[in-house]
Amino acid sequence: MLERRELFPNVIEINYQARRRFGCSVYLVFSGTEWLLIDIGYEDTVDEIIEMIRQMDFPLAGCKYLIASHADVDHIQGFSRAQSLLPGAEIVGHADAARLLAEKDRLMTYAEIPAQNISIDLPEIKIGKTVKEGDKIQLGDLELEVWHTPGHTHGQLAFRMGDLLFSGDNLFRDGCVGNIDAHHGSNIPDFIKSLERIRDSDVRWLLPSHGPVFSKEPAMIQKTIDRLESYQHMADFGTCAVDWPLLDDWEDELVSGVDPKSVSL
Repeated sequence: MLERRELFPNVIEINYQARRRFGCSVYLVFSGTEWLLIDIGYEDTVDEIIEMIRQMDFPLAGCKYLIASHADVDHIQGFSRAQSLLPGAEIVGHADAARLLAEKDRLMTYAEIPAQNISIDLPEIKIGKTVKEGDKIQLGDLELEVWHTPGHTHGQLAFRMGDLLFSGDNLFRDGCVGNIDAHHGSNIPDFIKSLERIRDSDVRWLLPSHGPVFSKEPAMIQKTIDRLESYQHMADFGTCAVDWPLLDDWEDELVSGVDPKSVSL
């Protein structure tokens, strides 16, 4: 039997447990004999993950939920295989994630990124239980509160359990955030609101979908918010920007007859 390496009481992160990187962070939350997984990663690591869980003495019949933080393929590709090994488990996610998977939308799930020659198999995955802001997921004596945290993608969820927040792709330890791409459904104003909510909450620990767990530091989150605020007004971010002040300045200069050579930067 494998020794359980709990990051927090009743919480195991599979990469941390294995002492190596599988892919995205995969969180196992348990209460008594019941347990759930938040995200699963790619299909090719599912059998090894489930075998590791079995060796930690978790009954496979005790898996109640397979929860999708959002519908990106690097988080959910393995759910179909996992459900075949854990037939009692119900796949849970946001209604928007359920729609993308039902439609097998390869672009919005990042299964297909033509510009980077990325093409990843997207198996049929059916979210059986949709959840929304404020819902509660009960697991034995534990309760996870559902937060809807759009920005990276509209259907992204985070889950609060006590002073822990399973925070998805909202924020990573280095201050980076999940990819911002209009073709993926990203929305910078929504992202800022989600980060402000996390910043202002009384959670103590963030458990992200990529990289290590870290303590919540409002100053670091504010720095990230400030950066995203600037993205809203930069041509770099194209259709994710809300405006481009340079063009307004240019129009004023055209009307005023300003010689551009006379303008210092």
